Amino acid sequence: MRTPLPATASVVIIGGGIMGTATAYWLAAAGVEDVVVIERDELGAGSTSRAAGGLRSQFSDAVNIQLGARSLEVFRSFESLFAQDIDFVASGYLFLLDNDADAAAFEANVALQRSLGQNSRMITPAEAHELSPVISTEGLVAGVFNPDDAHCTPEGTVAGFARAARARGVSIVQHTEVTNIVVADGRITGVETTAGPVATDTVVCAAGAWSQAIGRMAGVDLPVTPLRRHIVVSEPVDFDARRLPFTIDFSTSYYFHSEGDGLLFGAPEEHDVREFDTHFDPRWPEHLSQLISRRTPALENVCIRRGWAGLYECTPDHNALIGRSPEVPGFLYACGFSGHGFLQGPAVGEVMRDLFLGVEPFVDVSGMSTERFDTDELRVELNIV
Repeated sequence: MRTPLPATASVVIIGGGIMGTATAYWLAAAGVEDVVVIERDELGAGSTSRAAGGLRSQFSDAVNIQLGARSLEVFRSFESLFAQDIDFVASGYLFLLDNDADAAAFEANVALQRSLGQNSRMITPAEAHELSPVISTEGLVAGVFNPDDAHCTPEGTVAGFARAARARGVSIVQHTEVTNIVVADGRITGVETTAGPVATDTVVCAAGAWSQAIGRMAGVDLPVTPLRRHIVVSEPVDFDARRLPFTIDFSTSYYFHSEGDGLLFGAPEEHDVREFDTHFDPRWPEHLSQLISRRTPALENVCIRRGWAGLYECTPDHNALIGRSPEVPGFLYACGFSGHGFLQGPAVGEVMRDLFLGVEPFVDVSGMSTERFDTDELRVELNIV
């Protein structure tokens, strides 16, 4: 049955992916009543359901490391916490490096990660091959591995958060589009939707790649743009793919990990498509096959079963936008994760809860606010795929 749109809400969350459902759950679990999630399609139908499902703390920025690590704690316990199987595979994350500059940068990243309690370590190409025997080590100078990293199923995570949020009184309204955010004298008074209006003084933008348009409704500039990325999944393979780490050839951003009894492959396109276009490009598999042949020739004959394209939500510095608008205080935002939103979702949901409640989050996210673009001191996240 379709959930009716409430006439009033303490908080309206726009977007029913990992960010929206996690935020709704944490708010409701903290005792916040009358929380409403509005999703224009099915839950997770945007970028979340099209994500690769990687979970890691291997980043070059301290805030991203802490968000990833905190989320991993939730993912590890997700089935017991939410009674939802997310096919959690704790096989680690392996980065392959083919030049000295990247190796030096990753060595500094590993030092930062270890100072924050993470188990990342530099390894040799031979050690990388032991972990991922399907790779070729030709041209490699080093690798980086964290055995605590993992991957899981994004759709299952959204379902678990959504069910738990509903059980705590959250209204989740699907197939309803927000058409306007009403602002009077710098204050939000409500939202207008295709199913009618909702009176509220607080909006959380968790609309992923579509967040810039949502921000514009409230007069808030959210510099988020789309970037198309492709993924394919193979037929079952004749070895235990779940023993392979999530492996990334860093210089090309080609990656793979287990998916059921087969493998999931991803890589950028040869030329970026920065549009709201999720059509699968039939030319991309040929580009992918070249990357497979170069780095994982043992996988050249794997048969592809299906594939899809989705959107990254990119910012100029590849860091997320997390905060509260100073111009419109009732407008909060969690978007622009530049390819690592799913893995940070549980932790960011906690942060959004705390920003709403006016308490200090477990990590200082002030550097993730939109105000950073008013300065010349941007810190660019380097560990993106």
